[in-house]
Amino acid sequence: MPKKLYFVTTEIIPFANVTSLADFSTKLPLVLQESGHDIRTIIPKYGYVSERKYILREVIRLREIPFKFNGEDCVTSAKSAFIPKTRVQVYFLEDEYWFKPLTNLVYKSKNGRVLGDNAERYSYYSKAVLSTLPHLFWTPDIFICNGWQSAMIPGLFKKHYDGINQFYKNIQTIMLIHDSNEHANMSRKDLENAEIPIHKSLKGDELNIYDVASFSCDHIVVLDRPSNVLSKNLLNQPGISANKKKLSVIKCSDDEMPDYFKIAEQMDQIFKKLPS
Repeated sequence: MPKKLYFVTTEIIPFANVTSLADFSTKLPLVLQESGHDIRTIIPKYGYVSERKYILREVIRLREIPFKFNGEDCVTSAKSAFIPKTRVQVYFLEDEYWFKPLTNLVYKSKNGRVLGDNAERYSYYSKAVLSTLPHLFWTPDIFICNGWQSAMIPGLFKKHYDGINQFYKNIQTIMLIHDSNEHANMSRKDLENAEIPIHKSLKGDELNIYDVASFSCDHIVVLDRPSNVLSKNLLNQPGISANKKKLSVIKCSDDEMPDYFKIAEQMDQIFKKLPS
């Protein structure tokens, strides 16, 4: 049965291409769309992305959307375009402070250092994405949270939105894990400030965001490769281990061009397992 999918990511070619996440976030949504699913994607609107070149359009209903973050009143807007040569819709979430100044390195400064406020930036992004929901005139069945950058969404959704009215009643969240690196480790304080729920079993001042999200998401999908059997390492982490019944593994090749049709087929099977 076709699903309405809200695919949340931070890289899509040609708008942002920093890691292997970019190719995945470009190809998989297209294949899922061709399989009959109604899919929409969203990424931050980085300042270096040309609105004229990629024909970004104003969306009246997505202008000046109010929400709260870190206890403050915030406003976000979004423009719309398509992945070139496809009909896969992309929303570009705007913010003068968090997104516009970023270079095409996205997660790092020009000198190559990892940006120290990434946890706060992508917590903000996750809350802003959730704030778009009532304004889309479209209700997703499933959030696909792609990578550590959107792994804050399951907790934020569960705490602030899930079940508050009929609109939010049946939305599911899937956390997609591609890798586990230093980006996934975040300050407890940053997560608490963003009002992301942290299970009492998780200890320490620094937490792995996948552990945190595992208690709130409906399903966890791990992408294993022969050169990196990621699921084995993740299952040694306390949160993932405690929620291993939610976990599915998709085995990919080490090729530069994975078989996205096979990945999409396995994602389809996962969609069918989720409670309706």
